[in-house]
Amino acid sequence: MFSFAYPSLLYLLLLIPAIIGLYLLARFSRRRKLQRYGMLNVLEPLMPDASRYKPWIKIILQMVALAALIVALARPRYGEKEEVEESRGIEVMIAFDVSRSMLASANDDPNGISRLQQAKHMLEKLIGKLDNDKVGLIVFAGEAYTQLPITSDFVSAKMYLNSLTPDMVPTQGTAIGQAISMAINGFTPNDDMQKAIIIITDGENHEGDAVDMARQAKELGIQVDVIGVGSGKGAPIPLNASRGDYLKDAAGQPVTTALNETMAREIAQAGGGIYASGNSTSAVNEITESLDKLEKTEFEKVSYKASAEQFPLFGWIALAFLLADIFILDRKIGWLKKINFFTK
Repeated sequence: MFSFAYPSLLYLLLLIPAIIGLYLLARFSRRRKLQRYGMLNVLEPLMPDASRYKPWIKIILQMVALAALIVALARPRYGEKEEVEESRGIEVMIAFDVSRSMLASANDDPNGISRLQQAKHMLEKLIGKLDNDKVGLIVFAGEAYTQLPITSDFVSAKMYLNSLTPDMVPTQGTAIGQAISMAINGFTPNDDMQKAIIIITDGENHEGDAVDMARQAKELGIQVDVIGVGSGKGAPIPLNASRGDYLKDAAGQPVTTALNETMAREIAQAGGGIYASGNSTSAVNEITESLDKLEKTEFEKVSYKASAEQFPLFGWIALAFLLADIFILDRKIGWLKKINFFTK
């Protein structure tokens, strides 16, 4: 059975008839402009190198390449793609802070690794340790959005790591309470499955309902753990670190942002979970050890064989047609002009 990982991207194929329509309009406009100067059968001998057929060949090559590229982006799958096996685990929703303050340094050095990069590194390690569980991903700043619904497809989960940036959420802030609420609603309705929420944040400018939402999650049997990233000392927020450009307040002074560790601990305590410092090398192990205490439940785990992915084939098709388009010029082929195929 043929399927796609991102079928919504196939709507981009509608661009092809639109581009062809614009091309036909351009050719029609060109023909009308030439007719202003005289009859076409008289003007064409004056342009001996202009090919009548090559522009059509080139637009066909370009459209086939574009179609193949769009199909490749949609990640087509074919064949024995699914492997269903019984597994034991829990459901984990990860709430990831992408607010602008996450661009600041994770330690006391203003030029150190950013909190965002440190958090991504920890998230990658964390997903690697949750391979027997179901995982979902929520991003939040001033608002929260579900980035990945709860799933056992860890290939898809890891694909989202590089795309996590502050640009994903236009509203600034740290709506931890909203993220917890969205995580609660994002779990499956299976009451037998143990559930946990892991929040990765610096806690800067947080909304006031975070502790109450964590307490509500605990009442529903959902454990809330928190990983705090950043330094308690504070660091400026870079807008363009290479030029030394930092976010400034109305008085022109650099804005500093610090880890709100007290608030992070309060959320974890209210949610019946633990707090782990992102600056500790054992942070991920502490969280996974806490999750291991939750009772595992059997569920069907669906995974995809690597051989089922067909996007490389369409990628090569797109490359081949683009290369063909590059080497085919609009003018006529010189040696073919010397051959007359219709007379003896």
